[in-house]
Amino acid sequence: MTQRGRATRPAAPTGRSRRTDGPRGGDRAGASRGDLAARRATLSDVIAPVVTGAGYDLEDVSVSRAGRRHVVRVIVDADGGINLDAVADVSRLISAALDAAEESGGDIVAGEYQLEVSSPGVDRPLTLPRHWRRNTGRLVKVTVRVARPDGQPAVDRQVTGRVVAADDERVVLETDAGQVEHRHADLGPGRVQIEFHRLDEIDEADLADGAGDDTDEDDDDDDDVEGEER
Repeated sequence: MTQRGRATRPAAPTGRSRRTDGPRGGDRAGASRGDLAARRATLSDVIAPVVTGAGYDLEDVSVSRAGRRHVVRVIVDADGGINLDAVADVSRLISAALDAAEESGGDIVAGEYQLEVSSPGVDRPLTLPRHWRRNTGRLVKVTVRVARPDGQPAVDRQVTGRVVAADDERVVLETDAGQVEHRHADLGPGRVQIEFHRLDEIDEADLADGAGDDTDEDDDDDDDVEGEER
């Protein structure tokens, strides 16, 4: 099943802990934001070609500290969403690429680190044309730059509407006032709005699909780490 939200339960593990032969010069408690930003840039250089080569988009790479180790989080996506099996496959490709980079002498992430690969959650801001296109049909809230007919400077207005069309140039929103077209340059980051009546419909459909399935899922996938630097 294609999952638009965060993919937290892939068929194969998406996280992998590693430990180098020993502490390196950059592996010290309390690493600065500059250190983490530099490591993020290095990681992106290694990961981006792997993700795009597999046919997906790299949405984000972040590095955070969790005690004595780092956590590397990678967000990937594709048109139509990315399912759990695909997340697991991409995770293995990224893991192999990071291993190869380290073996060739690169100081990718000093010390032990955990790799986590997932798909975007609904809380991710819509900032690129492909984000809007992939959320066609969803209700969003966004700040729009609106020109005024009297020649005065444009003003920002918050708009809530449903995305009915989107391409590389513009987004069409269905609002209470009807359909309105906006250029990407006039849009701030969009935020998908949770529609509880739609969640109820999804839950009912899941219950129908899962009839007779006695498999229980664990509730042990909350490994969130505080202090993430992006």
